Amino acid sequence: MGDKVEKVIISDRIVDSPCVLVTGEYGWSANMERIMKAQALRDSSMTSYMLSKKTLEINPNNSIINELRKKVDADRADKTVRDLFWLLFDTALLTSGFNLDEPAQYSSRIFRMIKLGLSIDEDEEVADVPPGLEEVQGGGATTAEEESMEDVD
Repeated sequence: MGDKVEKVIISDRIVDSPCVLVTGEYGWSANMERIMKAQALRDSSMTSYMLSKKTLEINPNNSIINELRKKVDADRADKTVRDLFWLLFDTALLTSGFNLDEPAQYSSRIFRMIKLGLSIDEDEEVADVPPGLEEVQGGGATTAEEESMEDVD
């Protein structure tokens, strides 16, 4: 995880969630971190040491965590397991009130997981436009009035 978290611990206080992010007693809360990042004249040297030290707490009784552990034991290099772990971490960031560092990566992981859930091959591209989407893409029929408006432009 690198410098994303200070430590990872197994928690006995989490009930429903697979994991949560908590901050240290003397670090900034998620809201304070957001406020300080938004300051126009902030001092970047102060920001580096005052950023909250996050602790990832994992719920060992959660079925998601148990299944991830089994998949990691089977194959440590599995890209899907890595994506699932980072999705859990990013989701814990969001639910704890923090901002994502790389929202584009988060969305690409979500899209890969949706493709996996729908059994779509990673390299497969959709060639045909589904019925009903022709109008959205601009391929729908035009009326005579619309054509005359195009002639004016």
